[in-house]
Amino acid sequence: MGVLKLGDNAGQANVDPRNHLQIIQHSDGTITRQFKTPEVPAMSDPSSPTDVLTKDIIVNPDKNTWVRVYLPREGLDSPAINKLPLVVYIHGGGFVLFSAASKIIHDYCFLMARELPCIVVSLEYRLAPEHRLPAAYEDAVEALNWVKTSDEEWLTKYCDYGNCFIMGSSAGGNIAYHTGLRGAMIAADLEPLKIKGVVLQHAFFGGVERTESEIRYVNDMVMPMTVTDFLWELSLPDGADRDHEYSNPTLGGGSKALDQVKSLEWTVMIVGSENDPVVDRERDLVKLMKEKGIPVVDHFSEGGYHGDFIESLRAQDFFVTMKKYI
Repeated sequence: MGVLKLGDNAGQANVDPRNHLQIIQHSDGTITRQFKTPEVPAMSDPSSPTDVLTKDIIVNPDKNTWVRVYLPREGLDSPAINKLPLVVYIHGGGFVLFSAASKIIHDYCFLMARELPCIVVSLEYRLAPEHRLPAAYEDAVEALNWVKTSDEEWLTKYCDYGNCFIMGSSAGGNIAYHTGLRGAMIAADLEPLKIKGVVLQHAFFGGVERTESEIRYVNDMVMPMTVTDFLWELSLPDGADRDHEYSNPTLGGGSKALDQVKSLEWTVMIVGSENDPVVDRERDLVKLMKEKGIPVVDHFSEGGYHGDFIESLRAQDFFVTMKKYI
């Protein structure tokens, strides 16, 4: 969801999710998003005094999906010495809000590209409820195929295709997880793109039965349970509940894909905060993956809240850890 504390009555009992998210829901199921975040244009001019250049490129014009590519100056200045790892990044927003151009998303990807350093491909995927899941998963897999086939110079000249990571935050973490499962099943078809791992930050999962952390933080300031329930209502396929495999990775399908993740020797990094309502969901996923024999790096910080990773100081600290992982 990010660090923005939307709405005036966040944290109160029985929070109205529509007020909290500043969404008007219409009788036909469509919504109007009243909450608008500032957006930042891309800056691709190499003569500009910036540490990271950015460029927007269409992936699928029929779906209006695109990517913002981040190229750190370090890679631009010495491409022949060391090509840069690639992070395919998927933003959060409950599947419903934000854009790859939103300032808080842009600033985070800019900092990531500069600090690691790496090339970041940040995806603009289709939002729910206009496009319910699995639309976002399909868009992310399509973005991986776009990276594989693109003749974009920023990739062909500066990117190490053999060192790719899928990363997502909040709902983007959920999308990154399911994209990883799909990517594992078609790994050979993605070559020369080779995925080395998946990074899940505060990944947004759910379930019908409340976990202890969800009960403890039922009126959380950022992610009260009425809001998470509403977001799943908007995002899951019609008629599905929160125990659908898209929401609850410990139930349903995905077992065969997880076995494939193990065989490919990917490492999964799962990042959470102890005061986040979804932290128990993340710990359950750590347990599931370890039972499957998948190497997992779990990084849970004391305190915090859902989406606190996007604050610049916390982000810089995390990127020190992520740099070692990459």
